[in-house]
Amino acid sequence: MLAKQCCLNNMSSFSGLKVFVTGHTGFKGAWLASWLLRLGANVDGYALPPCYENSLFETLDLEKKLHHTEGDIRDYECLSQAITKSQPDVIFHLAAQAIVSTSYLKPIETISTNVIGTANLLDCIRKIKKSTQTVLITSDKSYFNAEWPWGYRETDRIGGKDIYSGSKGAAEIIIQSYLESYFKNPKPHSIAVARAGNVIGGGDWASDRLIPDIYRSWASNLPVEIRCPQSTRPWQHVLEPIGGYLKLAYLLRSNTCLHGEAFNFGPSFQENKTVLNLITDLANLSDVSPPGDPYLISDNIPFDESSLLKLNCDKAQMFLKWNAVLSYSMTLKYVQEWYDCYMNDPSGCAYLVDKQISNYTSLINEKFLSP
Repeated sequence: MLAKQCCLNNMSSFSGLKVFVTGHTGFKGAWLASWLLRLGANVDGYALPPCYENSLFETLDLEKKLHHTEGDIRDYECLSQAITKSQPDVIFHLAAQAIVSTSYLKPIETISTNVIGTANLLDCIRKIKKSTQTVLITSDKSYFNAEWPWGYRETDRIGGKDIYSGSKGAAEIIIQSYLESYFKNPKPHSIAVARAGNVIGGGDWASDRLIPDIYRSWASNLPVEIRCPQSTRPWQHVLEPIGGYLKLAYLLRSNTCLHGEAFNFGPSFQENKTVLNLITDLANLSDVSPPGDPYLISDNIPFDESSLLKLNCDKAQMFLKWNAVLSYSMTLKYVQEWYDCYMNDPSGCAYLVDKQISNYTSLINEKFLSP
């Protein structure tokens, strides 16, 4: 059954709904919360305090705009109390240990957060009496990466050679186990999985991620140090997968065929670019790139990194009518615009986030919802 069209600029789609977001203090979570607030949702957030100074959560002053609960996703009692109090209509699960380098330093924390945290949330959901729709966000790293040149489909092998990938693959297994054990019937709880990766955008300050590393270095008038310049990634702006998550959650409310399904959200294969391409192109756009070479290639590679990873998004295109709409050049423009604003006048960043969401939703509607 094909999904109905859904206009994400339509305030009625989430207006008045109670939406529970885990990980709302993180980069993607803050963008999602901002978009939900714009759509008129009542947002309850559950997360650890922001991990980084000048986090997007703080920059946007989101604590004053939603109901914010500090808590660890591994703390079952705290999480259960927060969900019981919220009585949400919709749940988005983003809370995770999402940094590959950190997983090498803190493997048990990574596994417990990504696996036990997901199990805790699912166990809390099964005890909710009212109807809910839940989107569980995992990662493209859930797939066992064979470094092949075509995109991974939702039915491909799950797993990983490193702790982070393994934790995401294990979380997917737990999700399927709960679906088979407790959620075979989509009523009252319908659940779906979303996979995306290599998301970039304004407000990301995480360690060992390319865009934050670039702008931290350039802000100090230094070239950014890179390890694998020819690694290719499916770079996409954060609004692309978040638009997919929102559409998936909306359609779960009426289309029971989506229950238990997983969906990839990524750019077209033509938008895959190397690390070197990305840095060079951003340097040409940005006001804050340093004089001389914008990058320095390092031979210090502390852990293995995949050189190639692509997602096949045909399923999302067919059943959700979802497509990435930003070109590579537009994606970089959105990124450069935000960080240049932050470096020059951080007070303008909240307005810019709202403006980019507005422009993006207008673009969606223009491309896919016009008669």
